[in-house]
Amino acid sequence: MVAGGGDDVGDGVNGQLGACRVLEEGHVVEIGHRVAAVAREGGELALGSAPPRLVVDVVRRRAMNSASAIGTLDWTRRTGGRLEPAERRRLVADLARVHVTNAVGRVGMLAHLDRGRRSHVPPERLLPPDSPLTRAAQEAAIRILPATLLNHSHRTYVFGRALGELERLEVDSELLFAAALLHDTGLVLGGGHDDFTLASTRVAQDVAEQVGLSNTATETLQTAITMHYNPRVPLTAGPVAYLISAGAGVDVAGMRSWDLPPRILADAVRDYPRNGF
Repeated sequence: MVAGGGDDVGDGVNGQLGACRVLEEGHVVEIGHRVAAVAREGGELALGSAPPRLVVDVVRRRAMNSASAIGTLDWTRRTGGRLEPAERRRLVADLARVHVTNAVGRVGMLAHLDRGRRSHVPPERLLPPDSPLTRAAQEAAIRILPATLLNHSHRTYVFGRALGELERLEVDSELLFAAALLHDTGLVLGGGHDDFTLASTRVAQDVAEQVGLSNTATETLQTAITMHYNPRVPLTAGPVAYLISAGAGVDVAGMRSWDLPPRILADAVRDYPRNGF
């Protein structure tokens, strides 16, 4: 995920990758004909009187499988990431909303009113999981990514995981880590006119096959990758997609950085330096 502008939390790569074009500093990039936001918002599901598990499963299935849902795996494969006029207008409206949210959050941080100052996440909860999947994903990322993007990928995991802890979300930490490490590999490998995340999903597919990941888990991993730079990825898209998007938004644009303890933000940059990102 790439963008330009910002301060210490949310600085972006600008001008280093020819596929990127900054449309609005710090917030919007166009990559492979697709306008995307690096700012993010969360979402809640109103369960009503129906059984919660049933409602969640039905809504999530629609969010994940609808060919018309922008950024999903099916949509990205079908369109190559190219937006129809109506889709572009909808994204522009979403971008306006996240821009306002970002501005309000930044003002709160400057006034020391951000809730992150009153939050706590145990550091041990943010350690990378160790499994065949996470080791294979890390090996692929190290092989493909330059140090700048590799460190961004690690910070994306830390920030996404921390937000998940604060929201008390149940998430597969192995899939979250793998998606974070692989989500930008297509920026290096991608070619042609399609969305770069399709190249990233092919790397994810190779990793999944290498470790014998199930089809369902592989789709979860790939969907998180294709959706990661959509504006306002909802929780109904699944916790992995939701948190990858949120974590990348923190790192690139500073979105929701006000929700995180300052120590987590500082430690992530110390452990995985920006190096100009």
